[in-house]
Amino acid sequence: MKYRTLGQDLKVSAIGVGCMPMVREGNIIYGSADDDESTRTIHAAIDLGINFFDTAQIYGPFANESLLGTAIRGKRDGLVIATKFGFRFSGNDIIGVDGSPANAREACEGSLKRLGIDTIDLFYQHRVDPNVSIEETVGGMAELVKEGKVRHLGLSEAGPETIRRAAKVHPIAALQSEYSIWERDVEGDILPACRENGIGFVPYSPLGRGFLAGGIRSLDDLAADDWRRNDPRYSAENMPANLAIVDAVAGVAQQHGVSNAQVALAWLLAQGEDIVPIPGFKRRTTMIDSAGAADVVLSIDDLTTLDAAAPRGGTSGPRYAERGMRMVRL
Repeated sequence: MKYRTLGQDLKVSAIGVGCMPMVREGNIIYGSADDDESTRTIHAAIDLGINFFDTAQIYGPFANESLLGTAIRGKRDGLVIATKFGFRFSGNDIIGVDGSPANAREACEGSLKRLGIDTIDLFYQHRVDPNVSIEETVGGMAELVKEGKVRHLGLSEAGPETIRRAAKVHPIAALQSEYSIWERDVEGDILPACRENGIGFVPYSPLGRGFLAGGIRSLDDLAADDWRRNDPRYSAENMPANLAIVDAVAGVAQQHGVSNAQVALAWLLAQGEDIVPIPGFKRRTTMIDSAGAADVVLSIDDLTTLDAAAPRGGTSGPRYAERGMRMVRL
């Protein structure tokens, strides 16, 4: 496995593991998942040299951190474990965002216990709280660094000015936001803001929540409870147009004799050495396939073809429904 360096000299594998699809039941379901297979997937990733694992308090909620914590028991050395806070709960129900230092501390303590570790390597604010200044939030997170409970700080889906303000309070190692061939909005002002401040970029949903991999051609390919049925880009109105992007990816993949997923991830890796995608996995087969993207080199012609098929703003439909879109770029 090849490695890259995020901000603050945080060295991670060029491909990370997004653990969210391993949620078996709860608030975010990407088809059926099996805890045993998820655990084997995490172990197989470690064996391949992948050291970067991403989870969050909200996934499940709570259960995804516990699953990852159990899987890495006895294998912690050398791993970079990332998790996120930023929501307020009533039991298992999310009732709002909460970027207060008190919530950061409470969430951190809970995550440490569920993960079974002494220090969180990368602690993100999951969504910016418009009612709490970023200076206050990051200031509270920085206290956790001072206490040794957190090594590095990150933000997720923050806007460019928020990024700049946060970096003045404490060094930010990474911004995690959606970025892929079919979601390129960050290229305009967010990615430049990260680079101005030495902040690495961690794309989530680098495969368009699985769409770019090519196995989904209609809503009938998704289970009735699959979260992606709520995704506007998967709708019956938008999917036909978006399949043209998948077909362009498939054309490049066929020329190289690799998978769609490998091409989509290789495209992201080609956008800069500071970019480390975290595709989501729940099975060893897909994880092993995607890990191979680190060795795929796309030509200038390949990149031109993909850019033409999916220019910035060219995807049909927004990436979230209205409520989700109100929570990004803050």
